[in-house]
Amino acid sequence: MTSENLHETATELRLATFRLARRLRSVRAVDSRNTAMSDAQLGVLAALRAHGRHSLTALADRERVTAPTMSALVTGLEEQGYAIRIPDDQDRRRVHVDITPAGESIVVETFERRTQLLMTEIAELDLTEDELRVLHEASILMRKLAEL
Repeated sequence: MTSENLHETATELRLATFRLARRLRSVRAVDSRNTAMSDAQLGVLAALRAHGRHSLTALADRERVTAPTMSALVTGLEEQGYAIRIPDDQDRRRVHVDITPAGESIVVETFERRTQLLMTEIAELDLTEDELRVLHEASILMRKLAEL
């Protein structure tokens, strides 16, 4: 692949990802208290759901934010009843964060709503089986890229 082709591909991928992410972020679950949840908070809950209990430091590293930023995010999630801080058994200075059942419910519902949106929009494109396969394969490559 030439440098020019690589640049063009990276540009198109950036634009498509940005636009799609913006549409997906607009779809989220709303609980009975109608509380607002930021994308960063949803990301924290999703990480806890996928990877289990974390220390604040490990969670900050995973989400690529500073420890004070993570502490503020977790405080907001605690206030909404979506996360809980658990003191470490061996080191009282250390705190672990875990997701609550209410937090898990918000994540599951939000992700399902977003999946349904994508299913609807993909169906509207009336893709061929080959195009659908290419889209699936591209999604696998995009996940690899996102996990670098």
